[in-house]
Amino acid sequence: MFEPMREEDGMGAIDSFGAHGALHVDGATYSIFRLGAIGGAYRLPYSLKILLENLLRHEDRRLVTAQQIASLVNWQPHATQQPEIQFTPARVLMQDFTGVPCVVDLVAMRDAMIRLGGDPKRINPLIPSELVIDHSVIADVFGSSDAFAANAALEFERNAERYQLLRWAQHAFTDFQVVPPDTGICHQVNLEYLARVVFTRQGPDAMMAYPDTLVGTDSHTPMVNGLGVLGWGVGGIEAEAAMLGQPTSMLIPQVLGLKLTGELPSGSTATDLVLTVAELLRRVGVVGKFVEFYGPGVAKVPLANRATLGNMSPEYGATCAIFPIDPETLSYLRLTGRSEHQIRLIEAYAKEQGLWHDPARELAYSQTPWIPPDRPRAEVRPVTRAAGGSPSGYCPDRPPGCAASLHTPRRRSGYRWRETVRAARTTPGRAPRPLRWAPSRALPDPSRQPVFDRSVWQAWADSGWLSTA
Repeated sequence: MFEPMREEDGMGAIDSFGAHGALHVDGATYSIFRLGAIGGAYRLPYSLKILLENLLRHEDRRLVTAQQIASLVNWQPHATQQPEIQFTPARVLMQDFTGVPCVVDLVAMRDAMIRLGGDPKRINPLIPSELVIDHSVIADVFGSSDAFAANAALEFERNAERYQLLRWAQHAFTDFQVVPPDTGICHQVNLEYLARVVFTRQGPDAMMAYPDTLVGTDSHTPMVNGLGVLGWGVGGIEAEAAMLGQPTSMLIPQVLGLKLTGELPSGSTATDLVLTVAELLRRVGVVGKFVEFYGPGVAKVPLANRATLGNMSPEYGATCAIFPIDPETLSYLRLTGRSEHQIRLIEAYAKEQGLWHDPARELAYSQTPWIPPDRPRAEVRPVTRAAGGSPSGYCPDRPPGCAASLHTPRRRSGYRWRETVRAARTTPGRAPRPLRWAPSRALPDPSRQPVFDRSVWQAWADSGWLSTA
């Protein structure tokens, strides 16, 4: 339920468009900037609505002005020259290689503050910053039951000084969280635990709720786009600037809408879908653009496949490849242990702000390419291994009368795979055979695979690694 917020209840931000209001969920009240109060916002794509809310919330007439907000509301989908805006992410995600220099700079600023006679504790990240230690492990030991423990021990031995610094920083700085080593890759941790979808943070007068957004120091940060979270990869300097409260300057992007209908045919895999989309978007040209998936077929795409499509953004040059919030999003949040209150907040906020996916609604997009349903499978078939033994992407230009197959026994993760590539059949009138993977023994049942266990996070808090002693 939405109600207008009184002027004296405001968060201290300038509200030139009268969008400030309150959202009530489970008896809790959240301060929001309502997009429905802005005429013309309803036609904007999902990703631009997130940017619009960001500008409304950060309007200060200095860095973020009413003119920037009006430019975004009046966005012209086909314009090649767009105005500049200032985007302030909700948080920063780092991995250890690029995150350690940022921490060292913060430490240097604290030393400078001490020399100037000030309070060093005033030097902190101005927005929540999260560092996942995942880039330092080396597989020295493999093929044995103690491989994980041996590699973890070697990792700690090699990186002891760096890890001591990060452990100290986690307790010394506010709004700075470190995920310990040997936990998982940063994108997995981000998707399963760190991503909020709707971010909450205490404001000057009330608890605020707003879309979760981020910049990350890894090119595959858009993996979290599959969860409806807007984010992309940046360099270490840009990430550090964001940590210190400096907004990211960007041009309002063109947004390409890829409409999904139906569902994947029997025998097709997530790899088939991802490589088909990548081939299409490379041909269309999406460098520097946002990509959005919409349409009735979105409901048929599992969140794991959505995350894979987002992860591939750097491969076809898009800044992001985002899915809207829908029931599949909420199902994944329940699967990974988010609280029911958080899930209800996400659903209520998304529906209030027009961020909930409506399969029948057509929004304004710069381009709307599509994949013909009768397209020959051979045109987008992935070629998994070339004669030299290395991956070779896909082969979109193989002549229709040509057939090629390659059988290469490989051992991957304890399974012997026979990789077969067929570009087309030579038999006239017969469709090409889909790519098939033949394991030498039965594959494990996916339904029996362990999902993310949130108890491990509590174990970190109880461990010596996280202790302040």
